[in-house]
Amino acid sequence: MGNLSDFNLPSIDRNATRKAVESALEKYRILLLRQFDNQPQITQTYSIIPPSNTNKFHSSTEDAAIKNADLEREMQQYLNRMIHAVNRLTHWERAIIIKRYMDVEDVFDYEIYNDIGMSERKYYRVKARAFYKLAFLLKIEVYEEQGVTA
Repeated sequence: MGNLSDFNLPSIDRNATRKAVESALEKYRILLLRQFDNQPQITQTYSIIPPSNTNKFHSSTEDAAIKNADLEREMQQYLNRMIHAVNRLTHWERAIIIKRYMDVEDVFDYEIYNDIGMSERKYYRVKARAFYKLAFLLKIEVYEEQGVTA
């Protein structure tokens, strides 16, 4: 068995990882506001094509209900996963991520670091560290390609 000191982590593509985390946080915000557009059809329709006699029953109400239930479950799982990941961050990291990305209102970075009494430089360092941790917690980190030869 090899030494632990022989283990090297691959290099992280910081920009791509930052974009992946921002995208995940934006998806979180959108899912919080999302309302279902998939409502059942309530108007009666007529067709000159006779119904087929199969054992399969189709109802737009049932189809919409099943789709809505599946979507609701998937959304809830995603939201819970994001909340669990953010709760594992340190106090300052969590405060920055929640205020900047998980609040209903859009705010700017300068508003947050002024509000929490943090210097601009420290704010961006803590935010970058929070993104790095979130990428690993959510398993969305992007690695640089090593030794790519054509």
